[in-house]
Amino acid sequence: MSVSEKRIVLVTGATGGLGTAMCKKLYDDGYVVVANYRNEEKAIEWQKHLHNEGYDIRIYYADVADYESCGKMIEKIAEEIGHVDVLVNNAGITKDGAFRKMTYENWRAVMATNLDSVFNCTRHVINHMIEKGFGRIINISSVNGQRGQFGQANYSAAKAGMHGFTKTLAMEVANKGVTVNTISPGYIGTDMVMAVKEEVRNQIISQIPIGRLGGTEEVAYLVSFLASEHANFITGANMSINGGQHVY
Repeated sequence: MSVSEKRIVLVTGATGGLGTAMCKKLYDDGYVVVANYRNEEKAIEWQKHLHNEGYDIRIYYADVADYESCGKMIEKIAEEIGHVDVLVNNAGITKDGAFRKMTYENWRAVMATNLDSVFNCTRHVINHMIEKGFGRIINISSVNGQRGQFGQANYSAAKAGMHGFTKTLAMEVANKGVTVNTISPGYIGTDMVMAVKEEVRNQIISQIPIGRLGGTEEVAYLVSFLASEHANFITGANMSINGGQHVY
């Protein structure tokens, strides 16, 4: 299959642990993978590292919290590679703290990066997907958007907001060949989680019925499945992948 015939996937927040696993899995499964970044120096090193592993992934800058920046990125991708067929809204940050001490700045920063970004990127790709009769929107939420978490009123609110967005947009585009779904990972063995003190990490693991952290590749497999033709009948859904930590 030539590059022009392959589906084009855009992964936001691609240079983190989950984003990297997603990009590699999607590339292995035959997609043209485009990675969004905000930190240029980190992104260039990331791209070189993946290139040495055999992955040819283009990188594009955008501040996903900014609507115009997202529009410029997606327009540039369309001009240089083609229109985005699959969008993985993966970008996210945390600025934790008890709500009674939470600043407005920390509230807005998390809401802008974690939730506004979903609108900002999706709005710029959805019409082409409708015109083409095919599209995949995959939103990466969190177990803490389902159950809540002390010190994460901003993060949990943003991640919960993804679910409402997903369900409504899924209804609007269901008959257009476009599916919209959410994935809610629990605690995954990313570099950030592995950097936590061992005793704290063990305490987290003790609360997971399966008895271990999730693997980034496990989430990546789920992303690739939802992006595929095999997931045509799945839309408006939330896929929990948390080792039984939160069941309902």
